[in-house]
Amino acid sequence: MNEMAKNYGPWALIAGASEGTGASFARLLAQKGFNLILIARRESPLEKLAGELRQENGVECIAASIDLSTDDAVEKMREAAAGREVGLLILNAGADPNGMMFLDNDIANWDELVMRNVVTVIRACHRFAQPMRKRGRGGIIIVGSAACYAGMPGIAIYGATKSFDLSFSEALWAELKPQGVNVLSFVIESTDTPAHRQLMEQRGMPLTGDMVDPDEVARVGLENLANGPVKNFSLADDEAGYAGLSAKQRRERTIMFAQLSARYATKGNGA
Repeated sequence: MNEMAKNYGPWALIAGASEGTGASFARLLAQKGFNLILIARRESPLEKLAGELRQENGVECIAASIDLSTDDAVEKMREAAAGREVGLLILNAGADPNGMMFLDNDIANWDELVMRNVVTVIRACHRFAQPMRKRGRGGIIIVGSAACYAGMPGIAIYGATKSFDLSFSEALWAELKPQGVNVLSFVIESTDTPAHRQLMEQRGMPLTGDMVDPDEVARVGLENLANGPVKNFSLADDEAGYAGLSAKQRRERTIMFAQLSARYATKGNGA
């Protein structure tokens, strides 16, 4: 068994696993010896991937067709994982299938995006991180987007949900790091996934050659799991670039605010 599987295993749960970066995470983790719980809405590609991973790597692999934009999504995830020690949680789902201005879309579509990218994320972390904290080990990767760093017309809700995930990940990292649980907001860039290609085609945008390979995305994400709370995919730890602040600066700021928060909590307790 790979050292990572020994540290975080034996089971990894990947939400949004049927294609793109989610499937790349699944393949890489299976090679490292993890048993897998694969979650996605589309059943056929999910079952196909699970079968391939079982045959090629000799690991256990459970596929569960779950719509992550529904209110009972995390309850179904809990049922799929029942009786299994999930030591690694990767929340990878959350592409924006809309590609239009805020007022030009039905509000129900934006509600679904918020449910998938925000509500399901916090519920999944609440459910699966509690046993990790109790065991004193575990890891969570919340896959984000560079859209989190600025409001952008046409993806207003998508960018806002990713900004939420970034802030949430930083706070969760500060809370759980002392308990032995690593949390990483993994901010990725334009990645060559079927969902991204479909969105670009819908908008009439040409496919460019500068999109990142999803296998490389998965590799970088797993390699930086212990280096939270933020990893900006193409940037060094001390490089700000498009993010405005470097990952190192965000880490230092998170620690500073955590210390401030602790002082206020102490005062609130009558100290």
